[in-house]
Amino acid sequence: MSWHPQYRSSKFRHVYGKAASKDKCYDCVPITHNINDNHFCAVNPSFIAVVTECVGGGAFLVIPIKQTGKLDPHYPKVCGHKGNVLDIKWNPFNDFVIASCSEDATVKIWDIPNQLLKRNITTPKKELLGHARRVGLIEWHPTADNILFSSGYDYKIMIWNLGVMDTVISNPVKILDAHKDVVLSMSFNTDGSLLATACRDRKIRVIDPRAGTVLQEGSYKSHRVNKVSFLGNMKMLFSTGTSRWNNRQIALWDQNDLSVPLLEEDLDGSSGLLFPVYDSDTHMLYVVGKGDGNIRYYEISPEKPYLNYLMEYHSHLPQKGIGMMPKRGLDVAACEIFRFYKLIPTKSLIEPISMIVPRRSESYQADIYPLTAAAQPSLTAEEWLTGINKGPLFVSLRPGSEAVKSLPQFPDQEPVTEATDLSQQQEEQGRISVEQKPREMECSRKRLKVEESLPENQQTCLSNGFDIFQCPPPKTESELLQMYYRQQEEIRRLRELVIQRDIQIKQLSLELRNLCTDIDD
Repeated sequence: MSWHPQYRSSKFRHVYGKAASKDKCYDCVPITHNINDNHFCAVNPSFIAVVTECVGGGAFLVIPIKQTGKLDPHYPKVCGHKGNVLDIKWNPFNDFVIASCSEDATVKIWDIPNQLLKRNITTPKKELLGHARRVGLIEWHPTADNILFSSGYDYKIMIWNLGVMDTVISNPVKILDAHKDVVLSMSFNTDGSLLATACRDRKIRVIDPRAGTVLQEGSYKSHRVNKVSFLGNMKMLFSTGTSRWNNRQIALWDQNDLSVPLLEEDLDGSSGLLFPVYDSDTHMLYVVGKGDGNIRYYEISPEKPYLNYLMEYHSHLPQKGIGMMPKRGLDVAACEIFRFYKLIPTKSLIEPISMIVPRRSESYQADIYPLTAAAQPSLTAEEWLTGINKGPLFVSLRPGSEAVKSLPQFPDQEPVTEATDLSQQQEEQGRISVEQKPREMECSRKRLKVEESLPENQQTCLSNGFDIFQCPPPKTESELLQMYYRQQEEIRRLRELVIQRDIQIKQLSLELRNLCTDIDD
């Protein structure tokens, strides 16, 4: 008979939310009063964009992320729409390109200059004309470059290829006509091969966007869905909505069977919408309430009970919308694993909220920062449209790290490595040249023999805190990528060590030759 503990061990059990100080907030920002159920805010490591009030059309502000404090009332706007702006999204692969959609039935793509804005931006880079009614949602494809999805009140989802040269694009590459009412939410799976939608007809659909076919469709009498989100590679969907008694409700679904939810839970009796935000790196799910100041967060597991409640961030200031910083913009030195930007229209304030794992050490915490999606596409638009699927490129958040391919291929040979600056200085002093040749990758046993021959202070072969040669084999693609990255770091370290030894040997041989010459003289 096995004993099961009543608590669940997790490194994220004690995550807490920390609001930024007043001087690190964005004050005097005229936040929109639009009643649409969108985020109204988009963030990347360079800018924060927020939909604002504007007379005679729609506009939004683009503020440099470091320009905190009070905003100039005459600060320039991006104001090319003829109707209210309903949604804005940054290009995930270009921090200086943003898309916006509006009640004027258009989608516009904007180039944002690198320097501070000095005048209003009124001319878009591209304009997408295709919807017959206002456009309420836009989403960039997570892995393919220049692919944008838009959803309008004409009940259609349109797929656009922005890689064409035309400034005005009126023909989308695909139109999804599977809905009988307004689409309320869109979400992609990890590689962008599937699209999940929540519709006003109370149905959740899983769609193959290139074929235009509905793979799964489901509705549940006691759950009126508002928002839906894929949970990474968990093969599950998470939705928020209301129960038949108008309580706010969350539900978990098997993406291959939408007939009955895996889990259904009532939260409270508030009337505001719930925004689901999933972090696939930490498997944490945040549920942000519109009209209140609370952020609930959970940890997702592939087995029952699936949803594990962690904690709740409370605030007396209600939020109208929310923005999320990509992982590459976080402060890893402070153990920050997520950051929200909370829109507070009653105070004309944008308040950053950091989700922090309490740690005493100030060094990089590799266990809470697995490889995350890089700001580089893994596919071109043409490749994706022809049917190719690829997961995102990955990058480590460790300072100075480079991107890792989504499906790593272990090379038979190591590339030629150029000498470091330190090596070049030592070569100039010793008047010797170091020639480097490609070395074949050795198996783990040979590496262990090399380690045994090293001094005691250099025998340990730990990468990111654990032995890469004595760890269990990876079981998932994510674990394989992490193992690949750690091995690359270890190979780099051993390569530098061999270079230093070669330099020392040649320096000693040169000194010995000089000494013999002096003795002969």
